[in-house]
Amino acid sequence: MAKLNKQEVVSNEDIVKQIIEDFTQRQQERKKFEANWQLNINFFVGNQYCAINSNNDVVDFEKQFFWQEREVYNHIAPIVEQRLSKLSKVRPAMTVVPFTDSANDINCAKVSKNILKATSHKLNLSKLIAEATVWSEVCGTAFYKVTWNNCKGEVVGVDENGQQFNEGDVQINVVSPFEIFPDSNTYSTLDDAKSIMHVKAFHVDTIKDLWGVEVEGHDIDVFTLDNANITGGLGYFSKVSKAGKTIKHNSALVIEKYEAPTTKYPLGRLIIVAGNKLVYMGELPYINKAENKRGYPFICQCSIVNPSTFWGSSIVERCIPVQRSYNAVKNRKHEFLNRISMGVMAVEDGSVDTDNLEEEGMAPGKVLIYRQGSPVPRLLNSGSVPTDFSLEEDRLLNEFLTLSGVSDLLRNSSLTNNVSGVALQLLIEQDETRLISSAEQIRQAVKEISKQILRIYKQFVNGQTSSKLIDNNGQVEMFYWNSADINSDDVVFETENELNESLAQKRNMIFEIFNAGLLHDETGKLTNSVRHKLLEQLGFGVWENSQDQKTLQIKRAGKEQLELVSKGLINMPSEIDDHNLHINEHICFMLGADFENEVKNNSNISKLMLNHIRQHKQFLNLTQNQNITEVNHE
Repeated sequence: MAKLNKQEVVSNEDIVKQIIEDFTQRQQERKKFEANWQLNINFFVGNQYCAINSNNDVVDFEKQFFWQEREVYNHIAPIVEQRLSKLSKVRPAMTVVPFTDSANDINCAKVSKNILKATSHKLNLSKLIAEATVWSEVCGTAFYKVTWNNCKGEVVGVDENGQQFNEGDVQINVVSPFEIFPDSNTYSTLDDAKSIMHVKAFHVDTIKDLWGVEVEGHDIDVFTLDNANITGGLGYFSKVSKAGKTIKHNSALVIEKYEAPTTKYPLGRLIIVAGNKLVYMGELPYINKAENKRGYPFICQCSIVNPSTFWGSSIVERCIPVQRSYNAVKNRKHEFLNRISMGVMAVEDGSVDTDNLEEEGMAPGKVLIYRQGSPVPRLLNSGSVPTDFSLEEDRLLNEFLTLSGVSDLLRNSSLTNNVSGVALQLLIEQDETRLISSAEQIRQAVKEISKQILRIYKQFVNGQTSSKLIDNNGQVEMFYWNSADINSDDVVFETENELNESLAQKRNMIFEIFNAGLLHDETGKLTNSVRHKLLEQLGFGVWENSQDQKTLQIKRAGKEQLELVSKGLINMPSEIDDHNLHINEHICFMLGADFENEVKNNSNISKLMLNHIRQHKQFLNLTQNQNITEVNHE
């Protein structure tokens, strides 16, 4: 990004003032949503004796009596954890649709697909999705930020001062909803917003390293987790985690304001303010939208989509009233048990030493001295615990399952013993149906991330670069590409929603296809290549670390054809080639429609391919003649 000189910084003080005032206004408008997120986090981590006041601040409330039971029986955390464990299966594989049906475009689509695979592995996209899903499940909304980092990638040069220059690479960051400020909270989608602010507190040294300006440091309030003594019971206190504000020292706010393209600014605008200084102002840096348009580098992921609202909602919000009621029932029940076990004593005024009685209670073997002539102190009958407590407790537990939509069926032993396998499978599928909408939000986010990755690579990659592919067996394959190889960003899902089909169902389907004989060749045998694919699909690909020779020969023939189409060159056949197999593969390639289209563009390709086939035949004839000579000699 371009940096402003000192004169420009001084002359743009009005812009800085406008940006800060705009941020303050957005902060106030978003405060009610922020209070809900903070409350959700508190209930998730265990601080469940808090509420939102009239000023949209989350405040804790203390015990009303010293003997009051105020323990937390957290059912929200396991519900969220169970949803996260099921959503962790949602890791869609993406593929790229060719721009046309020509061989060159098909090859480019394959390269783009490999780029997505290599980038996902390099950036550990699965971990980023898991991190964002935690935010979306607890707060309702999470964001991904897809940018270009010039400091990543291989070193391409060093200047006279010894500073290194890197080729750059794509960078993906997970952004919490606390850092995003739209110009209005009523938009249905992120792209509908006129402008988006990304606000984050940085240390002043980090600001100087990133933008080269010195700003004044302050103490800034940020959200974090801390411990608080807000729970406990009669005679004891407990500590629980608490989400609240803490101070970040010697820091300053960095405000990035992204403005959508308009008539005045057709390429959009990005303004960055660090502290009280303007460090960048220019067009939107990334061509990351369809039709080579510029847009926001953010992708939104919601847990539950709310209509006509920018922010999604969380399952935690629905469970909070039930959790409060459950805590109240359990604590009142335990208070009742305390009265029964410890007892409530009735004594006449002045008949006993009440201070001693309050301190020591009615310990076993205690000698109770009371005034002569007064009635004997006695324990009041506290009765038994009403059955309504247990009934209400069970009703609230069932309500948790109804609201959250998740349950652990295997914990119910009576259910698993008395239900058939088919019925149990139907119950499990029905149990996961409530998660499909949240899973689809993750899939759509990954799809948009993949599109932006390809578009940013096409924009910033200059010259040839390399990427590394790692398959399920741990084998590494390097491939080279450039921005011209990315001619399509039409990304589609290669797999269905992972929640719709479990691993056991997938394996069962493979076995049914195998038993039906659909995978055998015309002789009724199972080829080595098909066997390798079967083991890979069943999740046992590591048993086949070495591919069979036929598969490798077909792969080598495909590379020869690819080099012919892309570079117009083809190598001489080798002695280690299976010439019959290569000849068949090359003839099938020449009979295809893609080869005919390539011949129209370059007639020399047909001559090179035919000459290559003849060379294979010459090797084949030479080998056969040698075998005949050896037999005659014997």
